[in-house]
Amino acid sequence: MPDRPESTDWRAALREKGYRLTPQRELILGAVDELGHATPDEVLAHVQQTVSTINASTVYRTLEVLEGLGLVRHAHLSDRAPTYHSTRGHVHFHLVCRGCGEVISVDEEEAAPFVAALATRGFVPDLGHLTVFGRCAACEGESS
Repeated sequence: MPDRPESTDWRAALREKGYRLTPQRELILGAVDELGHATPDEVLAHVQQTVSTINASTVYRTLEVLEGLGLVRHAHLSDRAPTYHSTRGHVHFHLVCRGCGEVISVDEEEAAPFVAALATRGFVPDLGHLTVFGRCAACEGESS
């Protein structure tokens, strides 16, 4: 997935697809940028600090629109709601510690051997949705 377009590009992308640039869309995209990895409820709580009149359905619909435009992505980092993150910056996948809940973003280059092995099977993975669950070094050391 390419990096997120600069601010003027994402505004143009919205208009080209027939979407209006609303303050709510701008606030929700800004919240995803600021929070890093956030569920829709976390985005809602963040946005409500600025605009108390926004509701959960607006956040969910807007996240779907923004994902369709390639401005945000979602991953499943828990058994809860999907977690959204901005496409600005590096393409990455996630490691989630089952002990402490830490989420570690890993650059796609670190998965190159795995991606190459899958390519021999004729398969191209979508690393942006990949989440590997396990235990971080600190938590693994606690259980030893």
